[in-house]
Formats: sequence, C-alpha cells, structure tokens
Amino acid sequence: MSTPFYVSPQQAMADRAEYARKGIARGRSLVVLQYADGIVFVGENPSRALHKFSEIYDRIGFAAAGKYNEYENLRIGGVRYADLRGYTYDRDDVTARGLANVYAQTLGTIFSSQAEKPYEVELVVAEVGDSPENDQIYRLPHDGSIVDEHGSVAVGGNAEQISGYLDQRHRDGMTLAEALKLAVQALSRDTNGSEREIPAERLEVAVLDRTRPQQRKFKRIVGGQLSRLLDSGAGAGAGAASAESGSGSESAAETETDSGSDEE
Repeated sequence: MSTPFYVSPQQAMADRAEYARKGIARGRSLVVLQYADGIVFVGENPSRALHKFSEIYDRIGFAAAGKYNEYENLRIGGVRYADLRGYTYDRDDVTARGLANVYAQTLGTIFSSQAEKPYEVELVVAEVGDSPENDQIYRLPHDGSIVDEHGSVAVGGNAEQISGYLDQRHRDGMTLAEALKLAVQALSRDTNGSEREIPAERLEVAVLDRTRPQQRKFKRIVGGQLSRLLDSGAGAGAGAASAESGSGSESAAETETDSGSDEE
C-alpha cells in the first residue's frame, strides 16, 4: 500500500489562494471611486445583459470581478439577506458593513473548505451616506477578508497597477465627470504602460447618488448621458492642461504636487 501524499495546511492554503488570484486576474478590471455627490462604479464590460454592478438595497451597491456565475450567486444571496433584514427590522438596519460581514463569512467558509474549490471572485460593497465622510466602501478578496477602503479601489485584472494610478490622482470633492474621466484613464492603461481607447459602448457605469430625492440611490448611466459626461470630463481635463501649460514651471510643479490624492 502506497503512502498518501502529504501537503501541509500552509501549502494547501497558498495553492488555493494562488488558484483564486489567477482566476480573478483573467477578468476585466473595474474601479469604484468616491466623488462629491456619491460613489461611481466604472468597468469595461462589452455585455449589456451580464452586469458587474448591481443594486443591493436603498443605498448599497455591489461590484464584482471574476467568474460571473459565482459572483451572481453571491449577489442574489445579498439581495435576499437585505430584503429579509429590512422587512424583519427596519430599512436603516441594512448596512454595507453588515452585508460585507455576511459575504466575508461565506467566502471564508468556501476558501477554507477542502470539499470544493475557492470562489474566483473579488467583491466591492459600497454604501452612500448623507455626506462624503459617511460613505463606506469595503473590498472583499477571495479568502473572505474585509478591507475598508477610502477614495478609490480597483479589483480584477491588473488591479494593483490601476490602484497605484488612482491613489496618485484621485482627490476628494471631484465632480462625477472628473471621477469618470479618471476611472476611464486608469482602466485604459495596459500592463506595459501604454494606453488604449475604451469606447463608451464598452463601458458599464453606475452611481450611488446621494442627491437623488427617492430612497433608492442606485442608478445606471447609459447612452447619451454617459457620452455627455465623458465629453464633459475630457473638456475639463483639456482646459486644466491648457491652463497649466500657460503658467511658469514653478506653478506647474506646484499644481502637480497638489493634484495628488490624500494618502491614507
């Protein structure tokens, strides 16, 4: 009788983590940014039916990268949890923090179980508050850990490179057009440093808009509205670049220094 092959628990978990990371990296990246009036979700998605972003509850949005069937199961579970909790208690008792904890338990259980493969997904759960200071953004990797994010977050694909780009350029108080322009610029950067153009019809964009008068703050931005925002953001960027080039080198250096985002 042959001796069974032994794999240490540490090596087994490392192999499962590497498997999940490779699966997530094969998907397209997406970014979530705070702006003055809420939170915007931006991703490259050629499909008009299979969404990366969805509404979970009144003020809560969901974004995911990785395998569609796996994160769709998680999304449906999150909607059921939110509806049941809101019906049983109160609508204000449904929070992004509570939902993130539920997702963390589910992902953590699946990741540590040897009976099935880990989920190849990375999630973002965001809740818009009455003010930017009360916004909440949580990133949940494949292993069920929770990362509290502020300002901007990127998942999927080359998320590390995109996150570095956003950290340097994102700032508080941006308009929706400015935030959308920055997100598209970040997604357009390839791993080799070159840039490519992403047409509007290949973008999926949604917002949690705190200024909406209704209770539900989630809204998709499509068609003419998306095109106008992209054109507006490009015009604002061109105007800022023109003003900067007209100033002296000393002023340009100061502008470049001030344009960086606040580090956490």
